[in-house]
Amino acid sequence: MPSSPLIMTSVTKRFGAFTAVDSLSLEVPDGQIIGFLGPNGAGKSTSLRMALGIMEPDSGEVELFGDKPNVRALQKVGFLPEERGLYKKMTARDTISHFARLKGLSAQDARARADELLGATGLEEFSRTRISKLSKGMAQKVQILSTLAHRPDFLILDEPFSGLDPVNQQALEDLIRTEHARGATILFSTHVMEHAERLCDRIIMMARGRKVLDGTLQEAFATLGQGARISVEAGFDLA
Repeated sequence: MPSSPLIMTSVTKRFGAFTAVDSLSLEVPDGQIIGFLGPNGAGKSTSLRMALGIMEPDSGEVELFGDKPNVRALQKVGFLPEERGLYKKMTARDTISHFARLKGLSAQDARARADELLGATGLEEFSRTRISKLSKGMAQKVQILSTLAHRPDFLILDEPFSGLDPVNQQALEDLIRTEHARGATILFSTHVMEHAERLCDRIIMMARGRKVLDGTLQEAFATLGQGARISVEAGFDLA
């Protein structure tokens, strides 16, 4: 495996006259947890979509596991999109199993993995409950479990804490730590600094489509202590 599952070099994406991402360069080293921070509209989701090949950059280069994003590389990735959505008539167990099979697991292994994840997160009693009957928080947990069901080498989570209550946010933090201990590299976007402080080896901060900070938390706080100013729009939560 390349030492950096994701490298983006001078990547720019425009929508008409609007520049959503402006000359972004970043690297996600193998084995680290990286927080991708910034307010809504900073360009985080667009950047993640380009990292996965969902969108093509107008300029610059993206390398996912040493090559342009492709089907083989994506088999090693677990992606949680910002827009949540599951098959409402499927059960929690069938949903996780379905996504595991899409990533190459056999039917037997996929069902076993679904049972393992539901048990580990206290959802085993809801395994045969349809998604439409689950609370919003439970359905979101099922989608998160579906993202990591195939034990991906690289997890990309777009605003994974959004919509979760404090108890489930803590459960998700624990799950991220478990995946990291297993060996996964993790990149997650958020607009809440608190999650990054507790979880991350490094943070990358975006504002108005540009990278404004890239370093460890200690380096970030040292820079701020020297009087650097980072201006962001409303919606960036430091609490």
